[in-house]
Amino acid sequence: MTGRGPFARRSARPGIEPFSAAVTGVGLVTAAGVGAEEAWRGVCDTASAPSVPHLPELDGLPCDFMYTVDALDTRAALGVAAQRLMDRFSQLAVVAAREAVADAGLDPSVWDSGRVAVVIGSAHGGLPFYDEQHTILTERGARRVSPKLAPLTVVNGAASSVAMDLGVHGPSQAVSTACSSGTVAIGTAHQMLRTGACDIVVAGGAESVRSRLLIASACQMRAVSTRRDDPQAACRPFDTHRDGFVVGEGAGLLVMEHPEHARARGATVRAHVAGYGASSDAHSAVAPDPDGLGIERALRTALADAGIDALDVGHVNAHGTSTVANDLIEATMLRRVLGDHPLVTSTKAMTGHTLGAAGGIETALTVLALQRQLVPPTGNLDAPDPAIPVEVVSKEARRAAFDCAVKTSLGFGGHNAALVLTRA
Repeated sequence: MTGRGPFARRSARPGIEPFSAAVTGVGLVTAAGVGAEEAWRGVCDTASAPSVPHLPELDGLPCDFMYTVDALDTRAALGVAAQRLMDRFSQLAVVAAREAVADAGLDPSVWDSGRVAVVIGSAHGGLPFYDEQHTILTERGARRVSPKLAPLTVVNGAASSVAMDLGVHGPSQAVSTACSSGTVAIGTAHQMLRTGACDIVVAGGAESVRSRLLIASACQMRAVSTRRDDPQAACRPFDTHRDGFVVGEGAGLLVMEHPEHARARGATVRAHVAGYGASSDAHSAVAPDPDGLGIERALRTALADAGIDALDVGHVNAHGTSTVANDLIEATMLRRVLGDHPLVTSTKAMTGHTLGAAGGIETALTVLALQRQLVPPTGNLDAPDPAIPVEVVSKEARRAAFDCAVKTSLGFGGHNAALVLTRA
């Protein structure tokens, strides 16, 4: 047995000791609030749900609304010149990264920039700018298309922008595994720190898809809610009357450090990323494995990687998309692997489904939950689905004592990922 943190941990695999990355900083930009403290208050206060506006660019679609980050003035935050060199998902990432680095007490002007890495996930990259430029091409001709199309729309735009903004000279990577991108990015950061590739990683996810084309496609798939008469109540994970997710925009980034590096500089550690697992369903381009075997494999791998028993898990921030299939499949899997004791939540009712950013945002919220020993509620859960076999927290945040939490993510194409986090 290896005693680390609040409880003993087994060796993950023969010859491999468990490794915990220290989380020293958190940055959040969400519809529920801008900044970690505002976002935390927003997800915990379901009585003050964020507005979910109808957007003119979505007029005429069955779903013409989405969660937007209206409280953030990116021009003021970044400056006009810098803003013009980034699509919105990159802008949100830079704002979140700045907060996370400041929260960690790091000064980019004096750190060893070659030992710092950036890993940011996104499902779609700069889709709004791509849409805009396609319209210009069809309506005004090729000569009016921006030369900035490629650098602004590629999925690595957020990672590149953050690296440039912070002056990072270590590895800079993008992850794109659909809606599990942010979680995979944090798992990748955990592996980089474990191997000694770097001392510090800024990791998470960023997304902004105010795109008529994408939302129209999601409507055709019947993946999004069409509750147009009450968009604030449309996203309702684990509820009997759920009818699809509601798209949101945002960014969630962590500063993760090798524990020796954090210890040497006297950093305040918020929590630890102790284990990571990933898998592929090899089942469908859009539907999860109906038996949940893929996400189960990812979760069991993460638990083994952390050297933690399922009985030690006290809280799960679930993927919980508010689709009929996902919620039931995921909840059934959680019961099978973890039993009925963990307190489960989905924070998407307060942030929207931020696609590639979801894992970053929700892992950051899980870090805060561990720190505060408080489980955020699942918003809009008015009529819990009796088929859901786990205890889902609703109505108000619940005080609880737990040393270990789990974050699960599923993505189109069968990309599954899970993280195990432990209390500092």
